[in-house]
Amino acid sequence: MGIDEDLVFKALADVSRRKLLDRLRRKHGLTLSELCKNHAMSRQAVTKHLAVLEAANLVVTAKRGRQKLHYLNPVPINDISMRWIGRFERDRVKALHILKQALEENRHE
Repeated sequence: MGIDEDLVFKALADVSRRKLLDRLRRKHGLTLSELCKNHAMSRQAVTKHLAVLEAANLVVTAKRGRQKLHYLNPVPINDISMRWIGRFERDRVKALHILKQALEENRHE
């Protein structure tokens, strides 16, 4: 079963959802309460964003006792990367990314 790229792109299009994914990338297995901390949105809004991320298979959940833990699933993003960037372009894109980071660091100094 392949990924639904439309759902993935829709999920990634929203800045709030990307911030939730960034939090899950930094720390795996967060509860809804933990994800709501330091967010300028209601618990219900976070829940709706998580539902979109889950529908796109970017977030998976697991029950631990009474808690529902949320985890980042990077596979759909990787699948899109493989389709659009491809194995042959990976080295060039990586070199451009490293150059961009270096230029940004120098600009902030």
